[in-house]
Amino acid sequence: MSSSSYATADRWIRWTTTSSVILVAGIAAVVSYRHMHKLALRHGESELGAMLIPLAVDGMIVASSMSILLASRYGRRGGVLAWLLLIVGSLASLGANVAVADATLIARIIAAWPSFALIGAYEMLMGQVRQRHAIREMGTCAPHESSGMDADLQDLRRTAWRWALANRSQDGSLPSGAVIATQFSRSARWGRWIKRAGAAGDLG
Repeated sequence: MSSSSYATADRWIRWTTTSSVILVAGIAAVVSYRHMHKLALRHGESELGAMLIPLAVDGMIVASSMSILLASRYGRRGGVLAWLLLIVGSLASLGANVAVADATLIARIIAAWPSFALIGAYEMLMGQVRQRHAIREMGTCAPHESSGMDADLQDLRRTAWRWALANRSQDGSLPSGAVIATQFSRSARWGRWIKRAGAAGDLG
């Protein structure tokens, strides 16, 4: 398969996954909003409160999700707070969906499914983002991407390796991957890759 065919296939996979997540998110938002609105009214909230509470829950989910997605673009998992808010918001949405369903197993599964599907689809999307970042950052590009490697990034890798060699400890051991990464504001995985690639002679 040609390099252009690989690139086209990669873009198609990414856009299909993203579109699917957006579609599932829209479905989950509509279903969850209706269920949370109904649940709030049932437990004595005013009409205004019942309209705003679902927006507060969904808004927290969106904000925390975007924070985690941004972290994924830099090869990280996201902060504890972002994950905590996402989990709490998702559980609140899931609980509201189940609470208003008929008291049968099938009805509760159907009510919970949109939120469950959104969580799974979103995590798969973040996995793709993290994987693509790792490929770009470490230089382990697929054959169709290797010709487009950024020369500046390669220079940075060589600079990092030279820095690691210049900062050996007294016993001759190299700095840890985390220390190298911190020095160059990169992820710990990148620092470990620098050590392996440098030791293998790939960085000059």
